[in-house]
Amino acid sequence: MTQRAILCPRCRRLIGSEEKICSWCGASRSAPWWQFMNWTKGAMGGDWLVKAIITANILYFAVSLLLTAQSGGGGGFFGPGQTALFLLGATGTYPIDHFGRYWTLVSANYLHGGILHIIFNLMALKQIAPWVSNEFGTSRMFTIYTVGGVAGYVVSYMAGVPFTIGASAAVCSLIGSLLYYGKSRGGAYGSSVYREVSGWVISLFIFGLIFPGINNWGHGGGILGGIVAGALMGYNERRRENFVDHALALICCLMTLGALGWAVMGAISAN
Repeated sequence: MTQRAILCPRCRRLIGSEEKICSWCGASRSAPWWQFMNWTKGAMGGDWLVKAIITANILYFAVSLLLTAQSGGGGGFFGPGQTALFLLGATGTYPIDHFGRYWTLVSANYLHGGILHIIFNLMALKQIAPWVSNEFGTSRMFTIYTVGGVAGYVVSYMAGVPFTIGASAAVCSLIGSLLYYGKSRGGAYGSSVYREVSGWVISLFIFGLIFPGINNWGHGGGILGGIVAGALMGYNERRRENFVDHALALICCLMTLGALGWAVMGAISAN
């Protein structure tokens, strides 16, 4: 059966239907990594990935509630307790300095302190993530989300925040990447993006000043992380996603699954 024409996952150029080796970069179509990266690109695609991130947050929130119910340490109306949050990977100076839990810089991005907390964050994620995927590509969006979330909590840790959770640092990194995109692209569309996203940043700042308990350091660090990540990785109008972008997204995915899995196993053993 004749093979159909496909894009080489290494150089992202189209090769003929009869070619078994990419005429551009020499990669073999029969190589296992070729098949794997093609599968990864499809699995990390578009709306599927955004829904997967949202689902992961919801499931992890449910686990935190279940763990709270089992331990008997309530966290208020439909909210997990402090013990459950600590066991599942809340971050800050307390978990890191006293217990060496550096992996919590990843896991804290999937924890929430209450029903309103998770609803607001996931509503923002659902609105912003597809936009970033459209301008940067899906793999780069997930890398920005993961790395930017970690950057936000690193800044929060350096500022001395003792105990913190929430997807807002990662969501703010997506905002930061759009801020960079709008400023870098310029023109009517770029200027429009920059003005709209700047309004979000101002609103976040005001919101953080009015309401207590908001981790402004995490928000600011996330925005900064998103700007830097967006600048380093580039967006679609400058270059299309390539093998390296998909590989980085896969590494971020494995890192996230590893952190969450490690946290759940630790929480189960603690109980």
